[in-house]
Amino acid sequence: MSDGRWSRVGIDAQSVDAPLSRVAIFLVLVAGPTDDDLATVREALGAVDDLVKTVGFRDLDGRLSCIAGIGSALWDRLAPGAPRPAELRPFAPIDGPAHRAPSTPGDLLFHIRAERADLCFELERLLLGRLRGAITVADEVHAFRYFDARDLLGFVDGTAFAGGSYVVVQKYVHDLDAWNALDTGTQEAIIGRTKADNIELDDDAARPSHKSLATIDDGAGGELDILRDNMPFGRPAAGEFGTYFIGYAGRLWVIEQMLQRMFLGEPPGRYDRILDFSTALTGTTFFVPTNGLLQRLADPPAAAAARQPPSLGIGSLRG
Repeated sequence: MSDGRWSRVGIDAQSVDAPLSRVAIFLVLVAGPTDDDLATVREALGAVDDLVKTVGFRDLDGRLSCIAGIGSALWDRLAPGAPRPAELRPFAPIDGPAHRAPSTPGDLLFHIRAERADLCFELERLLLGRLRGAITVADEVHAFRYFDARDLLGFVDGTAFAGGSYVVVQKYVHDLDAWNALDTGTQEAIIGRTKADNIELDDDAARPSHKSLATIDDGAGGELDILRDNMPFGRPAAGEFGTYFIGYAGRLWVIEQMLQRMFLGEPPGRYDRILDFSTALTGTTFFVPTNGLLQRLADPPAAAAARQPPSLGIGSLRG
């Protein structure tokens, strides 16, 4: 293994524990309503692993990986009557005192990562080719690693590690002009970390920081972490600058509580001040099955009926 989390000969789909990459594509799709649409989706899901290998073996050092997530409504269509993830549900919108987290459509998530943009591009092209006519694209974001894993606000984007297979995605756009008009000390107080060297700061008693609000206590002095693979995106000519939030966790409520604290405030009303400069445009929830379960969900109904009900055991993430 190159870094303890990645096997050069173990390229496959559903590699949630793949290392933070240089580039990524976040693709959210809505499946068509017909049985033919569903059959096409099944075929594409069954092909994901082979497509990752086909593209990825062109350059093993490119570390191509892909994660397929399935939304609540599509899960019921793929596996009617079968066991379903206990917490899988649509993203619930949050209406805070000053800012809103919207809920937006999404049946399928493809989180594509690699060290090379062309590998990501080729895998996305092949996936969409398999799905042509059966889906509509709800959102497509091409993202990149920014310097030493910083966001476009200039801070190192925190990444935590835990076990789990639920995933929430949100697309945020930033008002960089307003943010950059703040002095560094004010920015650091909002984030809760120093800008230059990423050292945690104590909160101002009057207002909790982003770091504090995004930390969920387990009730015993520890933290309930999630895995974040957030990445920046942008089009300077269009004035678009953003961060794509993607959080994985074994318990969906941990991510939901984190977002409620950010948008509603803790205590209520003292919301995350980063939201004064970052606007959420999307919000969608998915479940990431293991690769084996993904293959079973891809089976047509007749083949699936001959199998045992799929296990919904949670796979481990990097840790």
